[in-house]
Amino acid sequence: MSHSQNFDFWYAVNNTHIVLMPKRHLETFGNTLLHYHLVSEMMDEVGKVRVRTGRMQAQKPQIITPNVYMKMVLEGFGDEAHKYVEWLKEHEADMHILRYGYTLKQESFSEQIITDSIEAVVERVKKDVEASNDGFGAVLKGVDQPWDVCLIRLFWQMVQTSAKSNIMEMAQRRMFEMKDGLPVPIREEIEVAFIAAGKDKKLIPELGKLLKKYDVFEQFEGRFFQLINS
Repeated sequence: MSHSQNFDFWYAVNNTHIVLMPKRHLETFGNTLLHYHLVSEMMDEVGKVRVRTGRMQAQKPQIITPNVYMKMVLEGFGDEAHKYVEWLKEHEADMHILRYGYTLKQESFSEQIITDSIEAVVERVKKDVEASNDGFGAVLKGVDQPWDVCLIRLFWQMVQTSAKSNIMEMAQRRMFEMKDGLPVPIREEIEVAFIAAGKDKKLIPELGKLLKKYDVFEQFEGRFFQLINS
């Protein structure tokens, strides 16, 4: 990332204010559609305010293995990261690690230009969203460019407020229980992928990607190549 891009990114982050957070946390067992309303002053026209409205789809939180997380931690870091990884290894039975992701739903995107003060527009948009009783509605006051960075700020705020509830709900379903060194849902996902690839050889590459994703290819290597040669 260039110095200019880096500056623009942090400028947007530091000038994003979440006026209204969604009332509900991210779904634990499915995708979540967040409805955002981003209000910003136009950079090249005085007294003009742009309101962008759209949807952000937060994907279902995924359990990741401690080994995968440890490799992520080590990439590009030095001795202190290695010390942290050693600590993780000692406590991995107590670790609950989730991966979150999102996409912007472009088909629902719209924007309008309003002549008014940004404070007045923000207040009207906030009242409209509150009146809609939309549990996943959010209002942000941010920058006109790069505006999508403002949504990253919203997404990570949602992750921070949702993670505890997501972990509790998963734990209630015993999803963090281990079987042969892997969380039960991951092992079940792998077993389903093996069965599907056994029925359709075209799915073998996807199976390989899945094993590498969870850093368990060596553990299933014999079974994988047996499937290829069968």
